[in-house]
Amino acid sequence: MKKRIIPKRYSYFQSNLAGTLSGFLCAAVLLLNSGCAVDDTQTVAQFTEITLQDEFDTDGAPNSSIWGFDIGTGQNGWGNNELQYYTDRPENVTVNNGVMVITVREESFQGSNYTSARLITKGKFEQTYGRFEARIRVPYGQGIWPAFWMLGVEDSPSEIWPFIGEIDIMEMRGQDPTTLIGSLHGPGYSAGEAISKEYVLQNDRLDTGFHIYGIEWGPDYVNYYIDDVLYNQITPEDLPEGSEWVFDNDFYILMNVAVGGNFVGSPNAETVFPQTMLVDYFRAYRYSRYPLTN
Repeated sequence: MKKRIIPKRYSYFQSNLAGTLSGFLCAAVLLLNSGCAVDDTQTVAQFTEITLQDEFDTDGAPNSSIWGFDIGTGQNGWGNNELQYYTDRPENVTVNNGVMVITVREESFQGSNYTSARLITKGKFEQTYGRFEARIRVPYGQGIWPAFWMLGVEDSPSEIWPFIGEIDIMEMRGQDPTTLIGSLHGPGYSAGEAISKEYVLQNDRLDTGFHIYGIEWGPDYVNYYIDDVLYNQITPEDLPEGSEWVFDNDFYILMNVAVGGNFVGSPNAETVFPQTMLVDYFRAYRYSRYPLTN
């Protein structure tokens, strides 16, 4: 049975021990090679107001009031030499039995050898700050690249990536199914120079079950979570000297599974098709600050 939403949703940090919790958490996370330091001052937040949720309870096409699509191959394989053609066909994306299913197929289609889907909320849902999370089971295999991420809304047609900013909530290489990657991209710290952190799942794999991937984003910080475990915090102090923090404006959501490209390489003879990414739910919460008390 699908986990249902509860009336109040608090961040991982909120508890009756709020005055001491942040130091304890970072000390614990250090054991997992986190970017936190024991003397870091962590931001405590509460997120009680849902601004958008999709529980994927209605079979058929994804809710068109929330999700649109990027179609085709983009410029230069969406800028990464990717190999798939994105469609909005039910063969590549559908809602069934309480989950959204993105299916990657090996097939000849519009000049490409693979098809998949890339869903976006641009023009439908855009937000500055908050908590954004999804419960996902990822696919696997050499050359498979699932992602749950965000892009900044352009102020004008001339404003382009990476100046608009990019927040990668979850991405992983299908050939490395134990490792989650969370990143920020902006001017001076994009692509291979992005500010990134890996989290290695111990004694488990990301593709064999559902995990909750999320961020809590406010002025001057982005916190990264898997299953409510904080594994990284990125702030303006982490950027290269002279770089601009471009994360104070509206962003929209993207979910997709790419094939091939610079990040993962091409599929090989051992890559099994079709592959599926299952999304149990997506939820967004409004940002608000929770005062620390001793």
